[in-house]
Amino acid sequence: MAVRQSRARSGRRTAHVAAAAIATAALLAAGPGVAAGEPAAPEPGPGAQSAPAFGAYLDYGPRGVARMAELSHWLGGAELRVGHTYLPGDRWSNIEGAPGFLDVWADWRTRKADRMLVLNVPMMERNEEHVGDGEVRALLRQGAAGRFDHHFRALAERLVALKVPDTVLVLGWEMNGITYTHRCGPDPEAWKAYWNRIVTTMRAVPGQKFRFDFAPSRGRDAVPWTQCYPGDSTVDIIGMDSYDQPRGMPFDEQVKEPYGLQAHVDFAKAHGKPVSYPEWGLFRNGDNATYMRRMLAWMDEHRPVYNTVTDYCPHGVWQCDDNPRSTAVYRSVLYGRTDTPEEPGTPTPTPTAPPVPPAPSTTPEPPADCSPLELGDWVEHWLGGKLCLRLDWYARNE
Repeated sequence: MAVRQSRARSGRRTAHVAAAAIATAALLAAGPGVAAGEPAAPEPGPGAQSAPAFGAYLDYGPRGVARMAELSHWLGGAELRVGHTYLPGDRWSNIEGAPGFLDVWADWRTRKADRMLVLNVPMMERNEEHVGDGEVRALLRQGAAGRFDHHFRALAERLVALKVPDTVLVLGWEMNGITYTHRCGPDPEAWKAYWNRIVTTMRAVPGQKFRFDFAPSRGRDAVPWTQCYPGDSTVDIIGMDSYDQPRGMPFDEQVKEPYGLQAHVDFAKAHGKPVSYPEWGLFRNGDNATYMRRMLAWMDEHRPVYNTVTDYCPHGVWQCDDNPRSTAVYRSVLYGRTDTPEEPGTPTPTPTAPPVPPAPSTTPEPPADCSPLELGDWVEHWLGGKLCLRLDWYARNE
């Protein structure tokens, strides 16, 4: 498959957010509203009231924490157990977890024992600055030799001090692509040695209980992600970032393509590891309700450790008004879900959620005073639509 275009991720690159922003973040308005008139959702099927841990990427800083409660409310009280954020990859001081940046996330995580903090950790500074392959190769070899160990030791010590020693670390995500300086392609062997060095360094910090998530992007991308796998001893979870792309690819092909969704779960099973979906959502196929329904069903079937939808345009469903049909599917499937099965004899609540709007018509309406000409399917295909004859052509010459 052709190399995919990189995705812009708003809000990841900036440095740490001041702790004073927490109070104002809590006052932010809720996400996009829902359509008026919300009929009762269909009766939930078997197991519908319990689900694997899920959440959303809502913002990298304090606003992301504040929005967790708002999204839960929009989902009828569904339990969002997973908080997901990213360390800025601009400089090493931020990759170490700059003071003030992780505090609000740690506070959210420690308020409930069953919550999960997922933290994407860049393996290199200048991580989105399009560093060339030659320099990346040299940096990977330096990392494998231990030059950057102290940065990751500092991050591990900071997370333990914040009382979040069980954080899930998505280290060097989407390494099989071309977007990041921490990519694997320029030297897979050095990349694997560097990953192993980072994990060994962080696991040596007293009090840590980290889990390390190896998360390539779906498909072959620049290199097959299996060439980057560093080994079972330093990987706890095998994740996959899976967006609805490339253009025109149906969900069944996303499952069956080389290094796709099926290959991912098969690889994880062969290595005795659970799966995760740290990033997923809409992309190049627009408001694709079929993708949304199928991806949610796929995750219900394969029971990942966690999943977090990327919730901003064009990928998202709550903070993006561009995808109303997919939004309705997401809300109707997850509305009222909890991670705890109901006690025997407890009445099953009937949540309410909006219906899925009908698909918009793809047939353009002819303009007024215009009579369509029937030229045949082949001609209309190449013309991109029908031609029409204006009925008032004679009036324009008067």
